[in-house]
Amino acid sequence: MTAALDVRGLTTRFETRGATVTAVNDVSFAVEPGRILGLVGESGSGKSVTGFSILGLIDSPGEIAAGEVRIDGDDLRAMSPDQLRRMRGRKVSMVFQDPMMTLNPVLRVGDQMAMAVRVHDRVSKRAAWDRARVALETVGIPAPAERLRAYPHQLSGGMRQRVAIATALLHRPSVIIADEPTTALDVSIQGQILAEVRRLADETGTAIVWITHDLAVVSSLADDICVMYAGRIVESGTAEQVIGHPRHPYTRGLIDSVPSRGQPGEALPQIPGSTPQLADLPTGCAFRPRCSRASELCRTDPPLIGKDHTALCHHPIEEPAP
Repeated sequence: MTAALDVRGLTTRFETRGATVTAVNDVSFAVEPGRILGLVGESGSGKSVTGFSILGLIDSPGEIAAGEVRIDGDDLRAMSPDQLRRMRGRKVSMVFQDPMMTLNPVLRVGDQMAMAVRVHDRVSKRAAWDRARVALETVGIPAPAERLRAYPHQLSGGMRQRVAIATALLHRPSVIIADEPTTALDVSIQGQILAEVRRLADETGTAIVWITHDLAVVSSLADDICVMYAGRIVESGTAEQVIGHPRHPYTRGLIDSVPSRGQPGEALPQIPGSTPQLADLPTGCAFRPRCSRASELCRTDPPLIGKDHTALCHHPIEEPAP
């Protein structure tokens, strides 16, 4: 099956005072129609910059320095700014962590959703409102006609996030990039939205990249997982492979630190140290200073091991510790 989204060698850099920071370093992955890819990592790992880079939303002092981003075979990096603007919303959409980044507080929900429809399609306002109503129904919003007449501040946080997802679905895009869209929501609302997203991927065939720091979320949502650290993908595979049999020590540390895995009253295991500054990465493997399996060999660039389930590591977990 042809990938809906195919990213190859994506590299994004930012110019800072006295240094060039590589926030996304030679990142590659593919997502087939109807599948959900979880892009996981700590804050500062480069996962959100990866999402913005896919849509070409990197401005000075940043630049996409290398790589290909193809949606349904079309290379976004080869497009002019006007072509790219026409592609956004129609072929690829983004859902942000804060829905108020998507919603205008002074316009009714229906007006702004209808506006999003008419940017790409020459339809009447009534037809655009009808499409918006259907999109709200699709994400499980009750009384959608009433919600269209509401202003964003009149909706709950969970409802606003559903509106943002519905807006992203207006043109049935091939790909949706979701940047931690449920982080600020309570657990029950988060669960409802995750269930709706899973259903939408299955029913519409939209490929979804779900960016998150929460392995517990992607373990139940995603088909495939890519784990990022210091701008690079350090492990990738199916969700069952990555969660059930992690090969990279960083992935193992993330899984062990999930609260549900611990016993009440016990201290949670933690990965020692902190995420390195991208402007001052250690030589070789960036995870080396925090890794209990590190050896002198780890001062050199790690190899990519595996085929379907890969890890960027000198000492993957199936090997004994050096």
